[in-house]
Amino acid sequence: MTAIPEIFSYAAYLECARCKTTYPVTDINTYAACCNQPLVVKYDYPSGFYKEDLIFREKSMWRYFEVLPVLERKNIVTLGEGMTPLLPLEKSAAHHGFADVLMKDESFNPTGSFKARGLSAAISKAKELGVQRCIVPTAGNAGGALAAYCAKAGIACTVVMPRHTPNVFKQECELYGAELLLVDGLISDCAKKVAELKQRGDYYDVSTLKEPYRLEGKKTMGYEIAEQLNWQLPDVIIYPAGGGTGLIGIWKAFKEMIEMGWIEDGHLPKMIAVQSLQCAPVVRAFYNPGGWKEGFTPQPSLANGLAVPYPFGMDMMQDVLHQSNGMAYAVSEEEIIAGVKEFAKTEGMILAPEGAAVWKALLHLRRMKVIDSADKIVLMNTGSGYKYLENII
Repeated sequence: MTAIPEIFSYAAYLECARCKTTYPVTDINTYAACCNQPLVVKYDYPSGFYKEDLIFREKSMWRYFEVLPVLERKNIVTLGEGMTPLLPLEKSAAHHGFADVLMKDESFNPTGSFKARGLSAAISKAKELGVQRCIVPTAGNAGGALAAYCAKAGIACTVVMPRHTPNVFKQECELYGAELLLVDGLISDCAKKVAELKQRGDYYDVSTLKEPYRLEGKKTMGYEIAEQLNWQLPDVIIYPAGGGTGLIGIWKAFKEMIEMGWIEDGHLPKMIAVQSLQCAPVVRAFYNPGGWKEGFTPQPSLANGLAVPYPFGMDMMQDVLHQSNGMAYAVSEEEIIAGVKEFAKTEGMILAPEGAAVWKALLHLRRMKVIDSADKIVLMNTGSGYKYLENII
């Protein structure tokens, strides 16, 4: 295995997603006060960093250490996240007339979801910056992942979660030693509780895109998709979007790889965001950018991760959809349940409801001629369906 230096990241500075004002990567930062927008890590790419360097590296997301934000290796907090499989869906593709459909299955991550990627990066950087106490509002999986990585790092953790969340999400937070607070409402109501608690205590808020580093962990999904497909990107990626960090992160990864010369600029995939009809702000904003909040009455979804009424990264998500010639689409709760059951019987996989939403959206999008049957398509299953069984059965 290739030796890894103790100081190995090429993270250079943070940049406001809107006005490009810069902030130091060595200070504790949350989001860009200049524009009330997320901060994004920017890198000085090394001239001698090649994709071929990856061949003998560890099979985790930290194989891409040069383009991750932790400056010293000793600060990495890892549970083995990343390098999840990209599985061919041959039976389902053949049955529905598709040529090539693959699923990136994030249920293989620690704590059973892709949230492990973002929280590994965020808590590693928090450790490096000397943070002692973290807090997060969550729809479920992010709370469990934060609790796990804080336990590993020795950082105090508070999780604020909707009361209606399935019990397994609550139980895992408590098992990891986190303080768990339950709130009536959605994740937006939990965020209000977090804001209240921050006024009374010294918490580092790890909310989606309100700190810069969860995005960096999530972007490794984009690096892995490219590497697993021998650096030839698919035609379409369909992603279940709640807070949208993964959607934004995958696109960021592609742009970084273009800058490093790892992939070509001429064929980037169409990015499609999928939501539940119960709570579809990204869909509403895609079709009505200026008026999407008018008459918006978000409701809970059994796909907990999709019930994010007012995502902080809305502008960044819309940029990705438009830059990629993509779109946003919503499916019903009934279709989500049907998708979970159908996939279990056909592919032997119990998808998270978010992943089932993606599968059902694919079938609609083909009928709408947004997607061609000949396209190479990657679907994202963001977590384990086992954690949602009390919602589904």
